Amino acid sequence: MGALSHLRVLDLSRVLAGPWAGQILADLGAEVIKVERPGNGDDTRAWGPPFLKDAYGENTSEAAYYLSANRNKQSVTIDFTRPEGQQLVRELAAKSDILIENFKVGGLAAYGLDYESLKAINPKLIYCSITGFGQTGPYAKRAGYDFMIQGLGGLMSLTGRPEGDEGAGPVKVGVALTDILTGLYSTVAILAALAHRDQGGGGQHIDMALLDVQVACLANQAMNYLTTGVAPKRLGNAHPNIVPYQDFPTADGDFILTVGNDGQFRKFAQVAGQPQWADDPRFATNKLRVANRAVLIPLIRQATVFKTTAEWVAQLEQAGVPCGPINDLAQMFADPQVQARRLAIELPHALAGMVPQVASPIRLSETPVEYRSAPPLLGEHTLEVLQRVLGLDAGVVAGFKASGVL
Repeated sequence: MGALSHLRVLDLSRVLAGPWAGQILADLGAEVIKVERPGNGDDTRAWGPPFLKDAYGENTSEAAYYLSANRNKQSVTIDFTRPEGQQLVRELAAKSDILIENFKVGGLAAYGLDYESLKAINPKLIYCSITGFGQTGPYAKRAGYDFMIQGLGGLMSLTGRPEGDEGAGPVKVGVALTDILTGLYSTVAILAALAHRDQGGGGQHIDMALLDVQVACLANQAMNYLTTGVAPKRLGNAHPNIVPYQDFPTADGDFILTVGNDGQFRKFAQVAGQPQWADDPRFATNKLRVANRAVLIPLIRQATVFKTTAEWVAQLEQAGVPCGPINDLAQMFADPQVQARRLAIELPHALAGMVPQVASPIRLSETPVEYRSAPPLLGEHTLEVLQRVLGLDAGVVAGFKASGVL
């Protein structure tokens, strides 16, 4: 039994941040009921290509994007723009511990599905709202998408080649990182609210905003600005506070060197055949190396091109200097460490036979992550959930379906 197997989650969210939080809770054992629009469902079901292929190599209706964030859930289709659908969602919320939604601020109030309305029927409900900008402030009514938040929230000002370099300019991160981080923070907030409830408290409303999360995750770069008043600039793959800590060319490609302290720099200098660098008054400490970055980095680049990536990685690992290759995803999934940790898994799927998945990184010794089911087909569990959770008989469910409520 999973650590959260005693909990039921009503997941009204779609796209990524909310579904990511729901999938984490599901992986940890919670029963997660995903409520979707009849006919269309979660927007990401159509966000392809690529789509999952069946046994004959033909595309199914399941986009890879959707498959990334909806494992271990049950899909129920309910049209809650209609009174009958609203009542079904209220009844499910009354029997749930957690509700996740990412509608615009006030969007669910018109259907009687906002926090205050559901709190009245389930005071212990933990209600997590995920929006672009939060429930308050001048932007609260705006829609928010990851790419836009990466720009507005400062991340893109730090990502990309430095000014003056060829191809300079702001660049977004290659995955929807703000959505993912918001899903993670939302999960932490939900678990904190559960701990409060378990100590005798009631439920509560959680107000999560993509912009808040993006600003919080600027970490040392935000503090670099707040302590100096100077906005950090794009450095490409270089680090603002550590040198050398970036990519370098090799005889057959590139590798990443991440020197975290002066002892590691001394070891690197030995392997590079330049032991004098460690005692050079320009490079002896990290503070000096940061100040003299423009001198040191070209010297390192001149040295690294004489060995292959594999040679650098092998020799530096033996010396205790952190480094690594720059893998594409095929190389990454073929890496022996990734395979040893079983980060690629497969689950049985109704249309494709098996569906690939990326494993959860959470490893618990006593209550391990459970992989119970593949991301569900649209409405796959409508009848089963409404019968089991709400006690409706098949005839009533069939009537709702015939009228378009389900």
